[in-house]
Amino acid sequence: MPGELANKVALITGVGRAGQIGHAVAQAFAAAGAALVVADKDAAQVAARGEELKAQGVNVRWATGDLTQPEAGRAAVELARRDLGGLDIAINLAGGLTTYGPFLETPPEALDRELAINFKTTWYVSRAAIPALIARGGGSIVNFASIALLRPSAQMAAYSAAKSAVGGLTQALAKEFVEQGVRVNAVAPAAVRTKDNISQMGTNPSQPFVEMDDIVRVVTYLASDAARGITGQIVAVAGKAF
Repeated sequence: MPGELANKVALITGVGRAGQIGHAVAQAFAAAGAALVVADKDAAQVAARGEELKAQGVNVRWATGDLTQPEAGRAAVELARRDLGGLDIAINLAGGLTTYGPFLETPPEALDRELAINFKTTWYVSRAAIPALIARGGGSIVNFASIALLRPSAQMAAYSAAKSAVGGLTQALAKEFVEQGVRVNAVAPAAVRTKDNISQMGTNPSQPFVEMDDIVRVVTYLASDAARGITGQIVAVAGKAF
């Protein structure tokens, strides 16, 4: 809703490719009045998203870096502090499914990759963001888990394990920082209707997609002051897929 995030500064990771969830969340936060730092590992893509938002009149900065390493998260948070006055919200969207196949055939490097892009990114960005949130009197972190955390599937052991780690971290941080006013929640989407997912999975009616807008609305709500009484929750956004 317009004005729902007015006077808030939000860091959103995974804002690179157009038409994906990070792009949609950034657009929604901008429409709700937030100033933004958008971050991604692809310099050209995140710059394109940043310029697009800037052309719409959004107060936005963009950061490039490998968020599986702690320095990238620290740099993005420092950018918010230096240029936008602080940080109120962190959205840990960077990640994705890269390993699909039998457990006994999953090589160590595939497990390392799933943990790095899904769990380490969330850990390091949260580690950088929490002191900045506390400095503003509190704030909100929204992590991206997956329906695979709540309903694991065969052939997805590494991904399910990584997203389960995100869920555990979400609840641990919520308890540890509740007294400092930091709320930490996660969304657990089923397969979202994106161009990538449609090309990979087709349009099989037995595997319905969740609409992008449904994810965006939940993330915006959890980030906003309207959800000030909610922390430590993993919210399934799965529709008929659940």
